[in-house]
Amino acid sequence: MKSFIELVEKKIKNNLQIDKIEIIDNTYKHLKHKSHNKGKLHLKIAIKSNFLKTLSKIETHKKIMNILDEELKSKIHSLEIKIN
Repeated sequence: MKSFIELVEKKIKNNLQIDKIEIIDNTYKHLKHKSHNKGKLHLKIAIKSNFLKTLSKIETHKKIMNILDEELKSKIHSLEIKIN
């Protein structure tokens, strides 16, 4: 999964003006949930970006969701986004 997380990081870095990004795989916290889909990840993304701070929370989330559109359909079950 490390290479997939690196892919997600690269896609975000290539499409947005960011200063720092941290991606945390929280899938292990959800393994026993009824709705857990094997092979799908629960990710938390923390981004430091002066550019994203100028946008509304909804606009920021839309931008990130659009960048990760294919990954959300295939590999990501849950995505938590925090902008600093």
